[in-house]
Amino acid sequence: MRHTPHKGLAVSAIAIAALAALSVPAAPAAAAPEAAAPPPAATCTPAQVVTNGGFESGTSPWTPSSSSVITNRSGQSAHGGTSFAWLDGTGRTRTDSLSQSVAIPAGCAHATLSFWLHIDTAETTSSTQYDKLTAKVGSTTLATYSNLDKNTGYAQKSFDVSAFAGQTVTVAFTGSEDSSLQTSFVLDDIALDTSGDSTPPADSTRTPASPSYTVSLSSDTTGRSWTGHESATFTNASSTALSEVYLRLWDNYHGTCSAPPITVTHVTGGTAGALSVACTALQISLPTPLAQGQSATIGFDLGITVPSGADRFGYDGAFSLIGNALPVLAVKDGAGWHLDPYTNNGESFYSLAADFTVTLDHPSGLLVPATGTSVDTPGTSGRTVTTATASKVRDFAWAAGPFTKISGTSGAGVPVNIYSVSGISSSSAQSMLSTAKSAVDAHAGRFGTYPYGELDAVIDNNFWFGGMEYPGFVLDLVSTTALTHEIGHQWWYGIVGDDEYNSPWLDEAFTDYATDLALNISGTNCWNNVSWSSSAEKITNSMAYWDAHSSRYSTVVYTYGKCALHDLRRTIGDTAMTKLLKDYATAHWYGVSTTAEFKAAAQAATATDLTSFWSTHRIDG
Repeated sequence: MRHTPHKGLAVSAIAIAALAALSVPAAPAAAAPEAAAPPPAATCTPAQVVTNGGFESGTSPWTPSSSSVITNRSGQSAHGGTSFAWLDGTGRTRTDSLSQSVAIPAGCAHATLSFWLHIDTAETTSSTQYDKLTAKVGSTTLATYSNLDKNTGYAQKSFDVSAFAGQTVTVAFTGSEDSSLQTSFVLDDIALDTSGDSTPPADSTRTPASPSYTVSLSSDTTGRSWTGHESATFTNASSTALSEVYLRLWDNYHGTCSAPPITVTHVTGGTAGALSVACTALQISLPTPLAQGQSATIGFDLGITVPSGADRFGYDGAFSLIGNALPVLAVKDGAGWHLDPYTNNGESFYSLAADFTVTLDHPSGLLVPATGTSVDTPGTSGRTVTTATASKVRDFAWAAGPFTKISGTSGAGVPVNIYSVSGISSSSAQSMLSTAKSAVDAHAGRFGTYPYGELDAVIDNNFWFGGMEYPGFVLDLVSTTALTHEIGHQWWYGIVGDDEYNSPWLDEAFTDYATDLALNISGTNCWNNVSWSSSAEKITNSMAYWDAHSSRYSTVVYTYGKCALHDLRRTIGDTAMTKLLKDYATAHWYGVSTTAEFKAAAQAATATDLTSFWSTHRIDG
C-alpha cells in the first residue's frame, strides 16, 4: 500500500483489507517460427437473440418441463402481453424448468441477459429458503432466488454475459418447491441483447504474457548507484500480432526527463522510441510483428540512481530503498496499452506475474534484502554477490544498507527476516518479527499458502507513508497494523493481481479487510459512519479521480471499501464469505482480478440478489 493517509492510515486508522480473471495463457513449449496470420476478428451485429421471450407465440423454441409452464391461465399475470412462464406454485414437492439454446454473436463488446421476475409465496419464514429458482447460462449459475425474495410486482434482473460471445449456450431456469406452502416463480420478457461497434473489438487477452526478467547489476560503495544489464523474454498471448512493447520506467517520476533516475540504453531485440508519460514509458518497436504464441527477448543496459528521501525509491542516510526501479513490461488488453501516469498518492503498478533472476553485486558491508529467495556468494575483494530468484511475481524490489537483521520462522514454516535501520530498538524489531510471523500465517490460512519462499520487511520510522508492499518484500514503520496490512498485500495485488491505477479498491480495500480479520476486528457498524462527499464519489473510482480528490482517498477506498466487505460478509454469511474469498483467490492465483469478476463470484456465492448491495455501497463495474 502507500502513504500514511492511506496505507499506514496514521498507523492506527487502517482498520485494514479482497476477487475468473482471465489467467494469462502459458507460453507454448515451442513457438512456431512461421506462425500463420491470425484470422480476422468477427464483427458484431447488434441483436436480441432470445426467441419468443414474451411467450406470446406459444412454447417454441422453449423447452419447458411441462405444458403448464408457459401459460396465460388465471392466478398470475404477464409483465407484458398475455402469456408468461409460471414455475412451481403448487404447494407440493415439484421441480419445473424452462430453457432455450441461443447463439451469442462473436465480436460483440456487450451481451446482457435480462428478464422480469415476480415471486409470490405462502411461506411465512423470514430466514429459510424453502423454494428456489436458479438462473443459468451454460454451466454458469447467474443467480438463485427464493421465497425470501417475494415481491408485489415484477422486478427486472440483468446480467453481463459478454464472456459467452461466439458461443451457443443454453439459457435455463429451474424452480424447485418443497412439500408445503406454495411459491410461484413467474418469468416474462426474457431477452439477451448484444451490442458493440460494427468493427472488430480489440482482443481482450492480456499480453505480453509469461515475462521472464534476467538482471545483473553492480553498485557503488554506497548502494545508491547501480549499473548493469537487464533482459526480458515474453510471449504474445493475443490473437493480434504484437509489433511493439512498452517498458515502464516508473521511478523516473522521482527525477526529471533531463536527468532521469532510470536510464535505458543500448537496446537489443528492438528499437527504442521516445520516452513518454513524463518519461515513465519507453516504446520498443519489435523488428517483426510477433504472432500469437511467438516469443521474443529484448535487452538493454540499465542505470539506477537512487534519490535522497525515505521513500519507496530513495535513500535515508546509509540505507537505500529501491522499489519499482527495474523496468517492467506494460500490459496490453482490450483497452489497449495501459500507460497510466505514476501516482504518488497510491499505486499505478499494473503488471502480469513474471519470473525474475536478479544478481546484485555490492560491498560486503551492505545487506541486500530483496524480493524472492536470496543466496549470497563471495564476489571480488570486499564485495558480495546476492542472487535473488522469484517466480510469478509482479514486481521486484530490494534495499541496500548496514541493516540490523533478525530472523525467524512462522508456525507454518515461512522464513521471515526483519531488517532495521539505525534507531529501531531491538524490542521493536522483535515485535515486528512476531507480527510478521503471525500475519503471514493468518493470511495464508484464509486465502492460500504463501508462495514466495522467504518474507523480508525493512523497518524505518522515517517513512512518510505507512508502508509499501512488494512481493516477498515490504517497507514499514514500527506498527502492528501497518505491517499486517502490507503482508496482506502479498495476496491482494501480489498473488491476486489487479489494475492498481484503475481499480485501487481491489487491493487496498481487500487488504484492509484481511487485516481486520487477522487482528480480530469485526467491523461491526463501521458502514454506519459512511458519509459521501458527492454523487461522483465511489469505492471503485480510479486513481485519476483520487489524485484529484486526494483527501478522500484513504477514507473511501480503505475504510469504506473494507466496511463494504464486512457488510458483504454479514449479507451472505460468514461461512459463505470465507469460502468466497478463498475460492476467488484460488481461481485468480497469479492472474488478474476485476470488479465485475468479483461481483459475479459474490453473486454466485449467495441466493440473495446483490444488485441493491452494490448500488448502496457504490461498487460499480
